[in-house]
Amino acid sequence: MSTYQLLYQSYSLIPSEARELTELLASARVRNQHRGINSILLYTPDGRFLQVLEGPREAVRTLYYQRLVSDPRHYNCQVLSEGPSETASFAGCPMSLFPAQAQDLRRLLAPVPVPGAALLVPRPHTRPELVELLVEFTRPGDPAQLQARPD
Repeated sequence: MSTYQLLYQSYSLIPSEARELTELLASARVRNQHRGINSILLYTPDGRFLQVLEGPREAVRTLYYQRLVSDPRHYNCQVLSEGPSETASFAGCPMSLFPAQAQDLRRLLAPVPVPGAALLVPRPHTRPELVELLVEFTRPGDPAQLQARPD
């Protein structure tokens, strides 16, 4: 059975130092683990969320479309990509928070230039490309590795 992934971004109404964010993570870990959902959440000081949800298709879609979209702690939810994946990129991770900077999200979500083709328009990252960038970003070690990557 394949894993279903959904990537979305939104804007937070929760201050980054708020106890409510810590409580949100704790309750999400319990719910996600019960539903077989893995998740990582990038959070910027200016209040942006970038989240990956992965797990059984119906569980992921129900969580996003019936719960997260209507959650008053954030707004302007936008699905970046969703679909099946042969592997779970964040297995064993029911919910982890990773601090990020606004420039990290800009780089992650920036269009991919088409090398040597001046007339072609840059394209957005495919879901597998974006997930791989997020896997690299969330690896233990220096999170600045994304910023150091040449354009």
